[in-house]
Amino acid sequence: MRTFGQKVAYCRKDKKMSQADLGKLSGISGDIIGKYERDEMKPSIDTAKKLSDALEVSLDYLVGDGDLKVLDKKTLQRLEDIDKLPDIDRQNILYTLDNLIKAAKLKAI
Repeated sequence: MRTFGQKVAYCRKDKKMSQADLGKLSGISGDIIGKYERDEMKPSIDTAKKLSDALEVSLDYLVGDGDLKVLDKKTLQRLEDIDKLPDIDRQNILYTLDNLIKAAKLKAI
């Protein structure tokens, strides 16, 4: 299981950002981000939220127990939009999505 710091470092590197770049986006010193990444310090919840926003990942991913980077903010917004639709539309979209996923998995074999 990855630590908060490891998750921040992973996401930052995945976006090809330096600690200074992340600092500018989040309003947090690059030196402090380095301390978070080395797990020398733990951020406040407000600071963790700023980092999650700058990295475009959910706060739950950064502070949660799971290692899987489940959802970026765009995917989460799509799921929230689907959830707000009438039942029949939501069922049709999820049925279609399930079939597309199944086809992609079969294609990958």
